[in-house]
Amino acid sequence: QVQLVESGGGSVRPGGSLRLSCEASDRTFGNYDMAWFRQAPGQGRETVAHIRANGEGAVYADSVKGRFTISRDNAKSTLYLQMNNLKPEDTAVYYCNAPFARFGTQTIWTWGQGTQVSVSS
Repeated sequence: QVQLVESGGGSVRPGGSLRLSCEASDRTFGNYDMAWFRQAPGQGRETVAHIRANGEGAVYADSVKGRFTISRDNAKSTLYLQMNNLKPEDTAVYYCNAPFARFGTQTIWTWGQGTQVSVSS
């Protein structure tokens, strides 16, 4: 079972930026498509961004398109999410995982603890 550890969250003002990281415990990370998900209080988990195993074909939820960038470094078994122009509605706990299907929320591995992102003035 691959372990996932998310980091990089924090509290920022609207318009600010954060860079999230997700480190996987096993180099098989490089064999799988990966995604960032988020869950706001009282809401279900949603896919934010998805990237193929080879680092190509990034796709985004409409709500973050043009502001967020997903990337990965398979040599480091690490996934990234650069978040710019953050908005209050981006406030959520952010998770990474390997989905069975693009924009699906069923995942291959157990969820990590996530990292909290809070955007407020």
